[in-house]
Amino acid sequence: MMIRSSFIAVHTLNNYLQIPTKSNSNTQSLLSLPIPRNLPSFSSLNLASSKPLRCSSSSSSSTMDSSSTSSSIDTNEELAYDLPPIMKVYKNGRVERLAGEDVVPPSLDPVTNVESKDVVISEDEGISARLFLPKSITENQTTKNKLPLFVYFHGGAFCIETPFSANYHNFLNSVISKAGAVGVSVHYRRAPEHPVPAAHQDSWLALKWIASHADGNGPDEWLNRHADFGKVFFAGDSAGANIAHYLGVWVGSEGLPGLKIEGIVLVHPYFWGSERIGSEAYQTEAAEKVDGLWRFSCPTTSGSDDPIINPDKDPNVGKLACERVLVLVAEKDLLRDRGFFYKEVLEKNGWGGVAQVVEAKDEGHVFHMFKPTCENAMLLLNQVVSFINQD
Repeated sequence: MMIRSSFIAVHTLNNYLQIPTKSNSNTQSLLSLPIPRNLPSFSSLNLASSKPLRCSSSSSSSTMDSSSTSSSIDTNEELAYDLPPIMKVYKNGRVERLAGEDVVPPSLDPVTNVESKDVVISEDEGISARLFLPKSITENQTTKNKLPLFVYFHGGAFCIETPFSANYHNFLNSVISKAGAVGVSVHYRRAPEHPVPAAHQDSWLALKWIASHADGNGPDEWLNRHADFGKVFFAGDSAGANIAHYLGVWVGSEGLPGLKIEGIVLVHPYFWGSERIGSEAYQTEAAEKVDGLWRFSCPTTSGSDDPIINPDKDPNVGKLACERVLVLVAEKDLLRDRGFFYKEVLEKNGWGGVAQVVEAKDEGHVFHMFKPTCENAMLLLNQVVSFINQD
């Protein structure tokens, strides 16, 4: 079944987002570096297309094939998958994303005084990022006093959301302003058009692009001038937390010259497993939906004990390349117990760092994105900032 999108993917809105139309000059050499070995290769997945979508500003639909043209939506389409509140997939291959498709352009935010811009990492692969810079700090910054680098991976079950949506744009503005850090929020390709592990591999390529600035000669001047590559933090929520963890393991296993990862922040991490733990045992219907959603986003998976989704089954998990981990969980989140278990997994596999788990009471999954001004969301924000600024 050819899968095509009924929404314009954010990374194709180059004119609106003011993203450069071509990749940076040295990106192709980075893309030739080997992919880490602990995930299946791209070639084994029969991905729909590795090319970005092509569209005109007047079109509201596009296909995954850049040579295809938009067509009107058949009112008699039949559903193949109905995954509320995430998406619908029709038997004719059309994908209808139900959330996370809003776009906020980069700007100088008047509230936080954080400036943002968008960059293309790989035009061919459709990988891009939004960069964030705290103007009040960088205006008085010396070359010897660089800022921590905060690399963020958005959530959305590997299927929805982007760094350009209002929720993620505003969250990064707040973190960067309060922490006094440089931010990079990565846009990776999403399932089902690009099944997992495309998101992980895209993020790894983005990370190598980031590392190309470590000597001060990378393609982006913000990173060259302001980022401290000896003080790097990975972070993400939900599926993005899954990616942040795996990038930490990849760096520990494969190495990545130029970066020193000081810490990783996992917000409501999307980990899973076939054996029910904690509250999963009596939330059978919800647990089965998680099983199904995982198989939907990664059709080639071996199941819920795949090392991509279950760190306890990853023989390299103890190689996590940082000394500190902060895991934030929510009391009413089905994934809560996986966050606590993750700490146990690290400890029993010989990881030598310190992991802390902090729980938000009476809250559900990624509540801080839906209620960003509530008391618990502000507490979560401050916990992330304190973790970055900890001596």
